[in-house]
Amino acid sequence: MNRSIKIGTRGSALALWQARWVQNLLETAHPGLRAELVIIKTRGDVILDVPLAKVGGKGLFVKELEEALLDQRVDLAVHSMKDVPAEFPPGLGIAVILEREDPRDVLLSVHFSGLATLPEGARVGSSSLRRQCQLLHLRPDLRIESLRGNVNTRIAKLESGQFDAIVLAAAGVKRLGLTERVVEHFAWDRVIPANGQGAVGIETRLDDLRIQELLAPLNHPQTRLAVSAERAFLHELEGGCQVPIAGYARLEAGSLVMTGRVGSLDGRELITRELQGAPDDPEELGRALARQLIALGADRLLAVSENG
Repeated sequence: MNRSIKIGTRGSALALWQARWVQNLLETAHPGLRAELVIIKTRGDVILDVPLAKVGGKGLFVKELEEALLDQRVDLAVHSMKDVPAEFPPGLGIAVILEREDPRDVLLSVHFSGLATLPEGARVGSSSLRRQCQLLHLRPDLRIESLRGNVNTRIAKLESGQFDAIVLAAAGVKRLGLTERVVEHFAWDRVIPANGQGAVGIETRLDDLRIQELLAPLNHPQTRLAVSAERAFLHELEGGCQVPIAGYARLEAGSLVMTGRVGSLDGRELITRELQGAPDDPEELGRALARQLIALGADRLLAVSENG
């Protein structure tokens, strides 16, 4: 039996942390297995001076990794689930999803202690339309300015004085041990996270049963249920980075509960609903919640966002 595998990953510090996590879990679960990292540069790593919403959104971080899978240059690819598009190329799919880290967003600042203490007109860095609409709903006076780059780069821009505060995913900041500048954790129901935020997924060739068998011990069923609902919700709304959509699912007392939100870019209008159901069909729960939001006018808000 072949005792080596190749793990495809982006080259950012966070992507490498996640890939090494998978590498360690695999080698621990299967003594004698050798897992090698293969760094692949994606278009999203190259185009750093334009907001994601204007250059194609989510697929920018996975396309080259998927090509490496299809070409059999790698055996699996490690992704942040919030970067993974709703649909996969023929022959590829997510084999397992690992246990989720903190899904919330966090505010980082050098001089201020939280969102409420930011001065009027403060410059807040974020390229996420989801974050923009929810922050402006809370603080309409803020100036939300584009912020791209890896976690270290974004924090460096904050520390150099380009921004009064920036907003990042708690998971990435925690995983890299860069929590020094975190001044506020947003409650998940105040600033609802991105669909899949905090979760790491592993994509494989669907016909590679050997790799799927090796990966099986890494799957976290509760996280997979929640992320499956969130991704179905996003797919039903046909959303990506170009539109302000938020969704968070979790298991509560044996039920799967999901909260979804769609907003206007200026934050003046938010449509939020919650739905609860049995955990045996998470995709249908996500789709049903999306249909509720559409019935309440979400499609109108999304059409404005996409055209704006």
